[in-house]
Amino acid sequence: MNKQPIGVFDSGVGGTSIWKEIHKLLPNENFVYLADSMNAPYGPKGKEAITQLSIKNTELLLNKGCKLIVVACNTATTNAIDHLRTSYNIPFIGIEPAIKPAALQTKTNAVGILATRGTLSSSLFSQTSEKFANHINVIEQIGEGLVPLIESGKLYSKEMTGLLRQYLQPMVDNNIDYLVLGCSHYPYLIPQLKELLPEQVTIIDSGEAVARQTKAVLEQRDLLNLASETPSIQFYTNGDIEVLKLLLKKDFNVDYLNF
Repeated sequence: MNKQPIGVFDSGVGGTSIWKEIHKLLPNENFVYLADSMNAPYGPKGKEAITQLSIKNTELLLNKGCKLIVVACNTATTNAIDHLRTSYNIPFIGIEPAIKPAALQTKTNAVGILATRGTLSSSLFSQTSEKFANHINVIEQIGEGLVPLIESGKLYSKEMTGLLRQYLQPMVDNNIDYLVLGCSHYPYLIPQLKELLPEQVTIIDSGEAVARQTKAVLEQRDLLNLASETPSIQFYTNGDIEVLKLLLKKDFNVDYLNF
């Protein structure tokens, strides 16, 4: 079991931001990454459709022999991970917006959250927000249009800059000191976000926390791959392989495949 791959899926290429953190912490592990770009973004879809897509992705990764699956998509986690955990005898690691650390650390009592419609409207996000952030001002913003631009390789386009300015201004007006990224695509926007936000705003994403949790679960189940050979890393997409290559650049030795 130990040498079997870790499976990672997302509604597209954004989950590679999560994969990078896991790979950095667990360099010996083999991986199979699934980018369901054809169906991106998941955010506007209903809970039932998101769950069905998550089941389909899970089945594909199980057919590749994965020992653990990371749901590297906020929308899929908040809408479908409970169903996945009760349906399959394999560990699942989810990802949800890091509202808790932002709420606990804010000095201005105002935090912004940029996320998809599916995440912000989910019961899991609502429960987390009520538990940790009911005493502060939370400025929620649906990142309409951001994922399609990233999926089409328009990361630094005029359209992207225009949307980001529009979405961030209400947060700046409310004096936020933390911005929580609630979509695994959004870490790729951090360089632009830093340019558009005041210096005192701290940006939080979930990548490192997900990597630590993945390692902890593998340790608990004695599933860590301690072998020293070069790992097998496969990236599958039903979208444009060139966009995947653009985001991963040439830093990693991976195989790119269509499904």
